[in-house]
Amino acid sequence: MTGSEGKCKKMGKRKKGGSVIVFTGAAAVLAIAANLAITVIKYHKEKNAKKKDLAGSKIRINMSASEIHKLAEQIIAKSNKVHNSIASVPLDKVTYANVILPLAELQAEQFPLIQSCVLPKLVSTREDVRKASAEAERRIDAHLDTCSKREDIYLVVKAFAIRGEWMSAEARCFVQILVRDFERNGLNLTASKREELQRLRAQIDDLSFRYIQNLNDDSAFLDFNEAELAGLPPEFLKGLDKLEDGKLKISLKSHHVAAVLEFCKVGTTRKRVAQTYGSRYGEINLSILESLVQQRHKYARLLGYSCYAEYAIDVRMAKTPKKVFEFLKDLSTSLTDLAIKEFDILKDLKKKEEGDFPFGIEDLLYYVKRVEEQGYDLDFGEIKQYLPISLVLSGIFKIVQDLFGLRFEEIAGADVWHCDVRVFSVLDLGSSELLGYCYLDLFSRKGKYGHTCVLALQNSALTISGTQQIPVALLISQFQKDADSSSGLLRFSEVVSLFHEFGHVVQQICSRASFARISGLCVDPDFLEIPAKLLENWCYESYSLKLISGFHKDITKPIKDDICKSIKRWRTSFSALKLKQELLRCLFDQIIHSADNIDIQELFKHLHPKEMLGLPILEGTNPASCFPSIVIGYEAACYSRIWSEVFAADIFTSKFVDDVSNQNVGMQFRSKVLAPGAGKDPIDALSDFLGREPSIQAYLENKAKYAL
Repeated sequence: MTGSEGKCKKMGKRKKGGSVIVFTGAAAVLAIAANLAITVIKYHKEKNAKKKDLAGSKIRINMSASEIHKLAEQIIAKSNKVHNSIASVPLDKVTYANVILPLAELQAEQFPLIQSCVLPKLVSTREDVRKASAEAERRIDAHLDTCSKREDIYLVVKAFAIRGEWMSAEARCFVQILVRDFERNGLNLTASKREELQRLRAQIDDLSFRYIQNLNDDSAFLDFNEAELAGLPPEFLKGLDKLEDGKLKISLKSHHVAAVLEFCKVGTTRKRVAQTYGSRYGEINLSILESLVQQRHKYARLLGYSCYAEYAIDVRMAKTPKKVFEFLKDLSTSLTDLAIKEFDILKDLKKKEEGDFPFGIEDLLYYVKRVEEQGYDLDFGEIKQYLPISLVLSGIFKIVQDLFGLRFEEIAGADVWHCDVRVFSVLDLGSSELLGYCYLDLFSRKGKYGHTCVLALQNSALTISGTQQIPVALLISQFQKDADSSSGLLRFSEVVSLFHEFGHVVQQICSRASFARISGLCVDPDFLEIPAKLLENWCYESYSLKLISGFHKDITKPIKDDICKSIKRWRTSFSALKLKQELLRCLFDQIIHSADNIDIQELFKHLHPKEMLGLPILEGTNPASCFPSIVIGYEAACYSRIWSEVFAADIFTSKFVDDVSNQNVGMQFRSKVLAPGAGKDPIDALSDFLGREPSIQAYLENKAKYAL
């Protein structure tokens, strides 16, 4: 995920001396001794030394609570001053210089200052500072919301857009986005319709909050004896609360439910947990969702769209609901034969283990896990012993350098908010030009934001003086340190996550857009995840796995060849059947947001067996009542994750699979796809890179290639 997704409004040279500290397994250790191109400068703390500022960065680190409040006031005051000045321009006098340029300059200047106010909420060790940051964010958000609804600003920007003064294609794109953002807030409507739009928005927000709150407030649990939980890991069972009669409590939180469905050998337990979990707040949340969808349709129609899906997808790569339906149905149909083969294997295994009990949707995760255990020689606990975080990280630096020509150099003495945080200059490998900075805050601690993400701290932009403002990225994660405070070992899933987030870092750093609003991570939501999903592919290649691995007691011993091959095969294990389940949810999401008067419960009952090869919906469940993605974050856009994965697979298979360290291709991707940001239509950018329009074929062929 990224810290800028859907929120683009918030969006020093290295110290002389130092030594190479990159280690990347047996082959790489020899390469280091010869000539490793990455130069990661060792971080030496000097007691009481003056902290370094990063040249070109406007990010402010370690502000006090009062300083955060003061900066927020300054941001709002400066914004009001600029907006009022622009609003005073007569409509017949509008020019690029007196309307568009001031807005672009304000955004470029204030983005890193706003992020400086928001950052402490996520990472500060001081509670008073986190509270001040949260309050500053609330005030700034409210101000920005007001600015986005200023009719006087909209009128002058619209007047300029209509005049059509000559400008670059990138500037034209920026102006079109400005107009689009205003009009999606109803600025082209009458005052009465705008009031109605605001009323609907408030109702939508209230309904969404109630739906999610119902799920979050659910404290229900089920009780089981140990025999009924057979197969669950001992460490999981030890962590469960006990009742007075000695039974164990399984909560209806997702981590407990997932563990039972994946590991529990007892079919009746799996079914009981799945049924209870799937029926939470059934009638209440179903009613809320029906009202919510109706209000969304009304909201979209006020803005001139035929349905909410059309409104949501209009600003995405897919452009239309019709395109999304075609994408989902093509994928679903193409995967059916493979999914049937996978399903037959699971049904046969269940019959061997449990007799003639019918296979239910609650059995899917468990039997997929069982087949994987039998079919792959993989012990992920053992694999973890080969993945020390320092080795994984230096391997990623090497891969990113080889692919995209980016050299990471650690900065000694940079100002940071915690001793665990590391700061890197990112330079062009060929020219040594400073491209940007990257902060890494990787380890869990009290008070820190609890998820993994990348936050854009400063965006690329062309300043009024003609210089390029450099991007700054922050990667936040929650890795655990060992007891001795060493960097620790990573689970393979954490390695995949780290590669994914580095895809966002590369995306942010490589952007060379001239406007902060269309730079870095401020891109089409369908396109945002493609670079991150692309970089995940390197986690499954033998070359990369050996580069990032080494037994923690002897790093000259990387993961063995047969394990590398098994990991690659495991990646697509039962992927067709798993994807079918996700496609079901995506189709449901599209249908309810594309048509009126849909019986939501009956729709799921109809779609489930159709998409899931005859498997009926689990009796008594209402999946739509516990489907948070369609309420907040991905309403009418649940397809987007699959969309990104499919097109990332096309890029990898078409351009990288035969040479995973092909810098020539990587540099083309950097210049043609990453550098323009949102200044170029993403389909055009990908087509320019691929030499054709992106396709689903490579994704499907890869699934079939490694099928059981």
